[in-house]
Amino acid sequence: MLHTLSRRVPALVLVGLALLAGCKSSPKASTEPATAKLDRAVTMMTGAFASTAQHERDSENFFDIRLRMTPIWPARTTDVQKWLYVEQARATALDKPYRQRIYRVSLGQEAGTLVSEVFELPGGKEGAAKFAGAWKTPDAFDAITPEQLDQREGCDVVLRESAAGVFEGGTIGKNCLSSLRGATYAVSEVRMDARGLTTWDRGFDESDKHVWGAEKGGYEFVRVAN
Repeated sequence: MLHTLSRRVPALVLVGLALLAGCKSSPKASTEPATAKLDRAVTMMTGAFASTAQHERDSENFFDIRLRMTPIWPARTTDVQKWLYVEQARATALDKPYRQRIYRVSLGQEAGTLVSEVFELPGGKEGAAKFAGAWKTPDAFDAITPEQLDQREGCDVVLRESAAGVFEGGTIGKNCLSSLRGATYAVSEVRMDARGLTTWDRGFDESDKHVWGAEKGGYEFVRVAN
């Protein structure tokens, strides 16, 4: 989940999500089908979100960012995998998103886990720009196929339901490579519930020094009306 704006802006997505203290109630019963858990998680991810309230509290460290995630490729969607288009843009430049990704959210190999794989659109920045605002017209993605996407290897986000209706997780170790601003790897942390999601994306150099990404915590995206 990488970004190209200043070091204070998140990369993310699903799409592209910091771990915060959550509700301490017991997770949903383990007898729930794994596919139902996947459906609930994707429902939480789908919609429009904004970091406006956080920006108003602390404009020095957080921009007003708008995040949209919408299901695509219904013909390729199954009980065990869902596809989402993810777009992030500053509130002052909604027609020029700085981050566009496609997520494939599926059941993880480990029981009780979900995995969000991250893909870049074909054609680099110019190719992605053609899909700016396509959350309004998800059929636009029928013009491309999953085989044309570039997967961000090692940048998968693994999610677990830490409490009832609360999903948390992140990337694994130093597997998500990054060369942005002298980084060698990136780390993404995510927490989401019915209200919205918090994402914290950071880059570190070979000596594990923090070189990009928000310093004070993750971006808080609150669900808003379309």
